[in-house]
Amino acid sequence: MTGDTSIEWRVTPGLTSYADALAAMEARAAAVATGTERELVWLLEHPPVYTAGTSADPAELIEPRFPVIAAGRGGRYTYHGPGQRVGYLVLDLNRRGRDVRCFVHAVEGWVIAALAGIGIGAHRSPGRVGIWTLLPDGREAKIGAIGVRVRRWVTLHGFAVNLAPDLSHFGGIVPCGLPDPVTSAAALGRSADFATFDAALALRKVEFLETLSCPVEN
Repeated sequence: MTGDTSIEWRVTPGLTSYADALAAMEARAAAVATGTERELVWLLEHPPVYTAGTSADPAELIEPRFPVIAAGRGGRYTYHGPGQRVGYLVLDLNRRGRDVRCFVHAVEGWVIAALAGIGIGAHRSPGRVGIWTLLPDGREAKIGAIGVRVRRWVTLHGFAVNLAPDLSHFGGIVPCGLPDPVTSAAALGRSADFATFDAALALRKVEFLETLSCPVEN
């Protein structure tokens, strides 16, 4: 990341094919594991696609109106598309703490802090992985998804935050196998472009890395 030469901070403009990104991420993870490449935080955006995690239930693929790709990450079905900020994290837990639960907790905390930076109050929900916020009527709605894979203690995949996607696209699946509504910064009346959200992430990057080796709070 910026200020940490051991990590590359990459922002790719425009739409990046999910299949191409997946291949590039897996190649980078293999190189990080052998010490031939730096760790990577990669921020990008995909064309519309449904991705299937290792626990995906075919019954939760309601209407496959977009391509469906096996992602290899944990979790169930999720959606990626324009207006959603995706962050892929290729980090070496051999040097940052071999604790997957702590890693997921740290990613959630980082995204929650970045959302707070753009004026959106978000939180964890006990027993569920991801990022939630409150709708004006008081209901919980999911604004961010977390899905990871760890190979040779190097992480793959990461997070997806809904800034201004077409929320109707989530209707083709049961997102992450949960019945909760899905929302976005735009739906909550917050105008947040990618550059603004990326800056909020970058501002909190040091705290995120520090929490990777810290005990997880209950």
